[in-house]
Amino acid sequence: MVVDAEKLGGPSTSDDDPRITRVGKLLRKYKLDELPQLINVLKGEMSIVGPRPEVSMEVETYTNEEKRILNVKPGITDYASLTFHNEGEILKGSDDPHQTYREKIRPEKLKLTLKYVEKQSFWVDLKIIFETIKALVKTRT
Repeated sequence: MVVDAEKLGGPSTSDDDPRITRVGKLLRKYKLDELPQLINVLKGEMSIVGPRPEVSMEVETYTNEEKRILNVKPGITDYASLTFHNEGEILKGSDDPHQTYREKIRPEKLKLTLKYVEKQSFWVDLKIIFETIKALVKTRT
């Protein structure tokens, strides 16, 4: 992202967001922008599978049921990551990407995240990891 990107736009980023640099586009295309989160996993702050962290302005709007998400260690991938792997593409062309996120992505993303919270297990995590690897390989070909 360009310098002061947070001052130039909202928390949601479309594929055509002018704040993304050329290098940033390449990193996003191959999901390499997620690699720094592996450091968070090694530090024990995140896990490989778990709810994707959300910006605080969205967390503040959670219902009591949705707040259950906060009881689970955040992760790099989950059901929502698999379903919305093309989030930037969905937001592309929007005049207000964050409002489009709230309308088109957020409701289903929260349902999928709550599904993970309810069904989390070793086997569910393995399945999500396998599906994530498949999706990454598919993206590269």
